[in-house]
Amino acid sequence: MKDLDLKTLRLLVAVCDHGSIKDAAAQENIEASAISKRLAQLEETLGQTVLVRGRKGAELTTAGRTLIEHARTMLLTMDRIESDMLAYKGGIQGQVRLAASSSAIAESLLDDLTHFMRDKANQHIKVNIEEKISQDIVTMVRGGLASLGVLWGNVDLSDLNSKAYRQDELVLAVHPEHPLANKQAVRFEETLDHEHVGLSPATAVYTMLHKAAAKAGRSINYKVIVSNFDGAFRVVSANLGVSVVPKEVAAMYAAAGQIKTVPLLNDWTSRQFVICFKNEQALTPAAHQLLDFLTNQAKR
Repeated sequence: MKDLDLKTLRLLVAVCDHGSIKDAAAQENIEASAISKRLAQLEETLGQTVLVRGRKGAELTTAGRTLIEHARTMLLTMDRIESDMLAYKGGIQGQVRLAASSSAIAESLLDDLTHFMRDKANQHIKVNIEEKISQDIVTMVRGGLASLGVLWGNVDLSDLNSKAYRQDELVLAVHPEHPLANKQAVRFEETLDHEHVGLSPATAVYTMLHKAAAKAGRSINYKVIVSNFDGAFRVVSANLGVSVVPKEVAAMYAAAGQIKTVPLLNDWTSRQFVICFKNEQALTPAAHQLLDFLTNQAKR
């Protein structure tokens, strides 16, 4: 197969976003016929029809939907390359790509990164942070797509190195008028008589809670599944369910009186976060500097 042309892929994405070749041509300042010719050549190269033209516009085929996902990823990578190279022109002397879990980002990581970048010694370092689930973080670090990963330490890191970062504690978030709100502490098993607000099934917490419920011979009755902690607290504050969340993240909502937090007595509620990386000696000076800073912050 010949090398794919990035310009053609960018035009394909534009057609997909606008739903028609005509509108995409207007945006890209190119003749519609030129786009059609490029897309025809692309289909010939791939040996697949990727776009079907109709009276309602242009629609992707099944093969086209697969291609568009790859195209967006490739174009994003190219945009990042351009942005990273421009950053060096602007005085940046080092860059670090960091992947982190939502829990780590919602708790202390952003504050630590702020302190790192405010230090004059680090003012020429650019940090790019991406929020990912734990397994994706490991994959990114293994594949060299991220220099450092910050995640819960219960994930299989096998061929990666790691250093201890911060610790946190999981608690139960409840509405102030919920039956469990007046408890001094509860075991997770006691919460299974009530409806829960859950996070994405892809998260480590979701998996852990299901294992804990199964060990007790029970299942979790979800009222709703949300994509982030803010969504979970909103549902809990409406008294529609309880949710297992990090104590530090819940503190702000508890201080505002929207929810109450109840300690959980299970031993798995104390979590250790780690920073993972492939090879410390192979890290760039900027990545090494950030790794040292984060581990020292955790020690303090």
